[in-house]
Amino acid sequence: VQLQASGGGLVQAGGSLRLSCAASGRTFGSLAMGWFRQAPGKEREFVSALSGVGSSTVYADSVKGRFTISRDGAKNSVSLQMNSLKPEDTAVYYCAARVMRISSNANEYPYWGQGTQVTVSS
Repeated sequence: VQLQASGGGLVQAGGSLRLSCAASGRTFGSLAMGWFRQAPGKEREFVSALSGVGSSTVYADSVKGRFTISRDGAKNSVSLQMNSLKPEDTAVYYCAARVMRISSNANEYPYWGQGTQVTVSS
C-alpha cells in the first residue's frame, strides 16, 4: 500500500484546511485509514480514523467537533477537514492504513504516507 498525503499549509487560528491521502496498491475499501500528527518535541499522537467497512469513525478528544474524516471511494482517498484550527494543532500530519479494523494505535498501522506540515498562527 502506498499513501500520498497532501493539503497542508499555513493558516491563521480559526481557519480551515483540508488534508487528503491517496491510497494505491490494495483494494481501498478493505483499508481502515487513520490520521496522526507529531509536533516538534512531542510524540506522534492519534487524530482520527475511519473503518475499512462501513463508516465508523473515531476522533481524539482534542479535535472532536472540529475535524471530520471522510472517504472518497471513487478517488481511493481519505480526507481530513480541519475547521476552527488552533495554534496547538500545528504539527506534521501523517496518514496511515491498516487492513479492516479501525484503531487509534499508531503501532497497529503498517502503512504510512509522508507527512504534510500544518502550521496555525495565532
